[in-house]
Order: sequence, then C-alpha cells, then structure tokens
Amino acid sequence: MRTGIATVCLSGTLKEKMQACAIAGFDGIEIFEQDLVTSPLSPEDIRKMAADLGLGLDLYQPFRDFDGVTPDLLKANLKRAEAKFKLMARLGMDTILVCSNVATATIDDDQLRAEQLALLAALAGDHGVKVAYEALAWGKHVNDYEHAYRLVEAVDHPNLGTCLDSFHILSRDWDTAPIEDINADKIFFVQVADAPKLSMDVLSWSRHYRVFPGEGQFELAKFMGHVVRAGYTGPVSLEVFNDVFRQSDVERTAVDAMRSLIWLEEQSAKWLASTSAETAEAGSEQKAAGRRRYPMELATLPKVNEPAGFNFAEVKADDTAQLEKLLGQLGFEFDGRHRTKDVQLWTMGQARVIINEQAALHTEPAIAALGFDVDSPVIASARAQQLKAPVVSRKVQADEEVFQGISAPDSTEIFLCQGSPDGTAAWTQEFGEGLEHPRAAQTAVIDHVNLAQPWQHFDEAVLFYTSALALEPQPFAEVPSPSGLVRSQVMQASNGAVRLVLNLAPVQQASAPKTYQEHIAFAVDDLVATARSARERGLEFLQIPANYYEDLDARFDLEPGFLATLKELNLLYDRDANGEFLHFYTATVGSVFFEMVERRGNYDGYGAPNAPVRHAVQYDSLHRA
Repeated sequence: MRTGIATVCLSGTLKEKMQACAIAGFDGIEIFEQDLVTSPLSPEDIRKMAADLGLGLDLYQPFRDFDGVTPDLLKANLKRAEAKFKLMARLGMDTILVCSNVATATIDDDQLRAEQLALLAALAGDHGVKVAYEALAWGKHVNDYEHAYRLVEAVDHPNLGTCLDSFHILSRDWDTAPIEDINADKIFFVQVADAPKLSMDVLSWSRHYRVFPGEGQFELAKFMGHVVRAGYTGPVSLEVFNDVFRQSDVERTAVDAMRSLIWLEEQSAKWLASTSAETAEAGSEQKAAGRRRYPMELATLPKVNEPAGFNFAEVKADDTAQLEKLLGQLGFEFDGRHRTKDVQLWTMGQARVIINEQAALHTEPAIAALGFDVDSPVIASARAQQLKAPVVSRKVQADEEVFQGISAPDSTEIFLCQGSPDGTAAWTQEFGEGLEHPRAAQTAVIDHVNLAQPWQHFDEAVLFYTSALALEPQPFAEVPSPSGLVRSQVMQASNGAVRLVLNLAPVQQASAPKTYQEHIAFAVDDLVATARSARERGLEFLQIPANYYEDLDARFDLEPGFLATLKELNLLYDRDANGEFLHFYTATVGSVFFEMVERRGNYDGYGAPNAPVRHAVQYDSLHRA
C-alpha cells in the first residue's frame, strides 16, 4: 500500500513538514495550497527537495467552488484552474483535488455540472493533469460520493475521476459497499481520516476533530476493504484537520500518522480475510472469489494476542522511604533488592511493585514502567517496533531475564514479559534478602493502572495501546474535577485481565501546583479486612467527606451497619446491575497514590460516580499542603 499524508495534518513550515514525513517513512504527500502559498521555497525548490527526500508529490489541493455556477463565474474558474495546472507542472505534480461546490453554486442541475466538469477535464488534459472530484459532506448540491461518481461517469473523460474521502462518507453514514461498483480506473485518489462520534455540524466536526485511523470510532477497515475490492492501487493518504496535531511536534505527529496507516493496513487485511471466509461458506463459486487476490497488496504485522495480565508496575524515586512505608502499610511484603541493580521488589500475592532508585536523583515518586504478560515477548516487541514504537533497553547480566521494552507516548516504559500459567515471574528470583518472617500475604493482583496523558499525545496513546498491545478502547467518559473536566479513556483486554485508564487532565496554569496524579489499583478478595489491617499499620487514607455517605445512603439505601463500616474506613462504594465495587485510596506520594479495590459479582467498572469525590479531596489536600 502506497502511503501518503496531507501537509495540513502537521505543524510547522512546508519544509519542516516534508522532512518529518520523510523521516516517518511516508511514500508521498499532498501539498495543501496554503502551505505552498506561505512557503519561501519556489515550486522548483519544493520539487527538488521532495526528490531528495524520496517523497512523491501525489496531490495538490484543494480547488474549491468550481461547479454549478453561472457562465461568468465558470470563465473565471477555468482561468483560475489553468493557473493551478501551470503551477503543478513546475512542481512536477499531476493530480489535483476538486471539491464539490459549497459557496458559489447557484444552479442545481446535474447536466450543467457535468458540462462544466467536462470543460475542466479537457483543460486539465491539455496540461497533463488529472482531476479528482470529491463530494464534500457539506456540499451545497453534491454531498454523496455516489452522486459525485455519477457525474464523473456522465463526463466520461480520461482526466476526470473521483476522490474517496472516508470522513465525508462515514460522517454521513453513507453505505460503503457501493464503492466496489466504482470503476477502479476512475478512483484517482483515496483519503482517510478517523473521528470520534460527535453530535455537531459536519463542517465543524471535520475542521477540528478528525484524528488518525485507530484514534476514533469510524469503521475504516471496512471502508478500505471495499476500496481494495474495487481494484484501487493508488495512494492511501491521511487528510486530518485537528487543532491539537497542528500544535504538536511535527516529527512525532508524523510518526503517529505513519503508525496509524500501518495499523489500518493490517486491520483492512483482517477485514478482507474475515469477509472472504464468510463468503466462502456460501458455496464453491463464492469460495473461489473469496480467495481472490487484489491489485493492492496489504501488508500485515506479526500477530499477537492481548496481554494476559500485568506482570509488574514500577515506581521511580530518589527518596523511597515514603513509598516503602505506604506499601508496607497496605500489606505488601518486601522481597529484597536486586542482586545487581538499585531496585526493590514488593509483592502482595501476584501484585508486584518495583521501586527503582536508579538514575533517580531529585526524582519525586512517579510511575515509570509497566510490565505485561504476553505469549511471546520477542514477537510482540517486533510488532511494536514495526509500529514505530521506540525501543527501551536495560542493562542485564548474563544470567538475568532480558525484558523486551518499548516507550509509550507519555514516556512510560512498557515491558513485554513472558507470562506463566500460574501468574508467577521468573525474574523475581533475582531478588533476595527480603523479610525474614514474611506476613501471610493475601491474594492480590494489579487491577488497573491510571496514567495521566499530555494533552498533545492523548490520541496518540490510544492508537499506541490499540495497535501495539491489542487493547480495546472503551467508550470514553468525562469526569468533573475542581480544575476542569478530566477525559478518561479505558484501554482493556477482552477478559478484563488488563485495564489501563488514560486520563487527559485539565490544562494547568504554568504557576499552579500539579493537581492531577497517577495511580496503581490492586484487587483483593476482602477489602474491609484489608482496610482494617492497613489502618492498624498506620495507613493514612484519603479522607472522604461525610456528605458523600449521606448521598450514598440516599442512592442505594444500604444496610446501616454496612454504611457505618464504609464511613469508618473511608471506603467508597458503587453498584450496578452486575455487581458491587468497594475501593479506597491512599494519600499521594510525589505524583503517585494507590487504590485498593474489591469487585463483587460481575461489576466491570471503576466506581466512576466516585471519581469527582476523589478529585475534589485530592485537590483540597494539595492546596492545604
């Protein structure tokens, strides 16, 4: 699959954008007209630079408001088009995007539109240019890709074809199956973009909220599957208008964009394979068709299963005394120091926490790394690297376990570990001289980890965990806090064994103290007993207001003794049709706090109604301090 990206997707100058696209590995680019107009580079300079970088110049865009106009305006439009065709010759480009008219169309007549597009096609032919006609979702008279293609068919000129843009098609919920009926020779260009499902006017949705494939909710694999079946062989190019992307580091955004196309290519191949298998069941004639190879070859990645669970969580700190005290109060056992590294291991059942003191000078406690159990760490790492994930390596001795590591968008180090049927980890044997008489530890596992994401990398993180770790994004939620709304996106394994909560925290004032923290949650069998034991060891709980318990009683009509226990121990509670959820929080150390949870029945949430309480108490505690 030939990959491309429109320069409008990225921040910076045209020169910076082109360099970033080359570094990310794109085959070609679309030049957005404004980027050219504002560039000090001549068209000849841009042409040479593209050649030096190994980038094709695949599309010049956009040419707006051409069709459905009066004769005087048509004349002016043709003059404007010829100027662009001459410019394209200097750039060495042969395809231009022409959008259906939005602003100046005064005549709703398909025959007139076809006649005018025929004049444009003839002029383009004289200059060796192909015109890709696109139906904008908000086009005044043409807003449907099938309508646009009917006009292309009516004109029947070799220099006029159509452009299929996933946003314009999927935002209007148009059926994508008819794409397969389009003559492949008439599909001149394909643009892809994802987007969250929003209730707003399509133009504003398009101009501000598009995202790269895998970061939204559109069925892009299905869209691309139909495009492939149609026989298209040209570029598949990203056209994403997004306010955040255009403020972010250009090279990093380009890499994220390239990752999205690699992921889309794989997902499209999977969709084609699955639908071909369904077709094959219908009979021998269809079975042969189901095995058909298409002109566009779609590459796939090493196949991996979703993680089977958390292997460990790591917190880095210079001064570890508070962390050690907190873990001990929760009931974790100290299993000693590593024999060659300045790190500690603390465990409770199968919940493992590493305290890392290496290269941590002046570092406040913070979550630094997560380990996940996977079937094959080497294969999983190879997949992540093909998805442009930076490699993380750690020095090991000859007789120590080698972890396969990659870096997440927020710089959290992700280690892919060899899972075991009984949930143990072989690397723990590298630690020693722990407690001489360890406590009888109760059963516990890491239930979920909550990570705060930088605003400019939130969508990138969603795609990273989807593509590299096979976690599925759940519907996002917005939680109020004293600092503003916190957007929460859960990434989860299908069986719930891995739950990763990505939070987009409110933007902080430069001079304000950090009011949003991250945490690790541990699931236990008996939270009340855990809380009582922790209290006996002197644990400082997050203090929950009495008003919360009055509201809790009003909502759930709890048994008085149970409600009194919740209040006594600062426990929070939630219930739904599937079960119950009890949890409590510790005080914060650095930017980290811990949560203990108990899931009863088939409760699958996170106590979302209690999140505003936690945010408010933490905010108040921070400002009192």
